[in-house]
Amino acid sequence: MGLLHSRILGKGKPFLILHGFLGMGDNWKTLGNKFAENYEVHLIDQRNHGRSFHSSAFDFELLTNDLLYYIEHYNLENVILLGHSMGGKTAMLFAVNYPEKIEKLIIADISPREYPTHHQDILVALNAIDFTVQKSRKEIEEVLKKYISNAGIRMFLMKNVTRNGKEGYKYRFNLEVLTENYNEIIIGLPSLTQFDKDILFLSGEKSGYIGKDDVPLIESHFPKSSIVTVKNAGHWIHADNPTQFYDEVVSFLDK
Repeated sequence: MGLLHSRILGKGKPFLILHGFLGMGDNWKTLGNKFAENYEVHLIDQRNHGRSFHSSAFDFELLTNDLLYYIEHYNLENVILLGHSMGGKTAMLFAVNYPEKIEKLIIADISPREYPTHHQDILVALNAIDFTVQKSRKEIEEVLKKYISNAGIRMFLMKNVTRNGKEGYKYRFNLEVLTENYNEIIIGLPSLTQFDKDILFLSGEKSGYIGKDDVPLIESHFPKSSIVTVKNAGHWIHADNPTQFYDEVVSFLDK
């Protein structure tokens, strides 16, 4: 098993952050630096993402095993775990499987339920790039623009485009495996699983990922949960309203 790549900032109690689908730990650098004033922050790249290893296998059991190996490798105890979107699902499954490893859990804009498929346009766009044809960042973005009108999403995806030797580019993430295993990332938390410690769910006001209908399911898995809405925020709540996001997390951790 490979060790996940991470960037470790600050000193103190371990605070691990897991990014979402097609993201990487670096997406959390700004907030990570802020949390690192009081904690030892680990910005982790999950398998097939960022600078972590590529593997043909990809599902949440594997992602939680990777995290367990990471925590044991660094001898971390009583960790604070924050997961966004896909990373939130990894964090929830890890918490119900290994509750003794976690002190507090923060889930950013995802519920334990199964979601409908909703990244199809993005995957089609990414797979439309041919790096032997599109040899500059500008040409790559032009192709993405045909499929994705939202400039913010294009910018987020372009962060995964990196140099491939002296000429040309490649993706950091393992697009082929993520496309093939997409159905693995929309599944829900296994039924009858529970985590009995404190957990904060942060929901983007404009996102729709956590709705009123999700509350009973959240409470059945996480009896000590609280759900807070982050104002003026879509699904990327940490980027859309970092100030409220930071304040809510800190007040939860200070309880």
